[in-house]
Amino acid sequence: MHVFGHISDLQGFLSAQNKIIGFVPTMGALHTGHVSLIKEAKAQSGLVVCSIFVNPTQFNDKKDLERYPRTFEADAALLREAGCDVLFAPSVEEMYPEVDTRKFDFGFLDRTLDGAFRPGHFNGVAQIVSKLFEAVKPHKAFFGQKDYQQVLVVKELVKQLKMQVEIIPCPILRDPDGLAMSSRNVLLTKEEREQAAAIPKLMQEAKAMFNGRNAAEVKKHVENRIASIPLFKPDYFEIRNAEDLSEFDPAKDRQAIALIAVFCGRIRLIDNLLLQ
Repeated sequence: MHVFGHISDLQGFLSAQNKIIGFVPTMGALHTGHVSLIKEAKAQSGLVVCSIFVNPTQFNDKKDLERYPRTFEADAALLREAGCDVLFAPSVEEMYPEVDTRKFDFGFLDRTLDGAFRPGHFNGVAQIVSKLFEAVKPHKAFFGQKDYQQVLVVKELVKQLKMQVEIIPCPILRDPDGLAMSSRNVLLTKEEREQAAAIPKLMQEAKAMFNGRNAAEVKKHVENRIASIPLFKPDYFEIRNAEDLSEFDPAKDRQAIALIAVFCGRIRLIDNLLLQ
């Protein structure tokens, strides 16, 4: 596996390759879910690039940025074992030689759910994803569907900037108890981790209850269940149109999706599940 820290070195290497480039952008603290993205990229590409970069502009909570897990040596070993071809691990100075003042407009997507609860988050995501796409120039980029809203934002970013990259969403991987795999899970205490396992159970309850027309009833049930769990503090639980996250309209929308964001102790966890 080739490792690069500078864009110029990375581009010098990639420009000599005549292969379909698959790209997996990450913030490190890699787990089996990330490995599944690498494997999917390998299946669809001739050369796989993974980036590790904890992007400061997408954290609206500086304490969250400070405690984000950083495990570079273990990450690199995991990528080698997974068959990744190139690891791009730039510094903050490399990616932001000057302050990025760009402001993106994603309309409703940036004002609802995570956009509402984490102001500026998706603008920071757009800044770094656009920079990484410019650096790597991938043909395909692979994103986990746990960050469902982020995938929609990235698709809109690519459309707005007219970038020639195909965005490929990949299924959520889960631990044996159902909890969606996340780099943040390692920050949970034993008690928090035990209670966090309620999140996928709540999502399954929502799916079992949902009949296409009772979104308000399902929402109330899940919110009451969240309130009964001692370490949980919710940001939101919503049932939306899976296509664009607008309010679900049973008369015209084909597919509904449930989305949740909840603090378990200090750690914010998200999940989603298609209901139909």
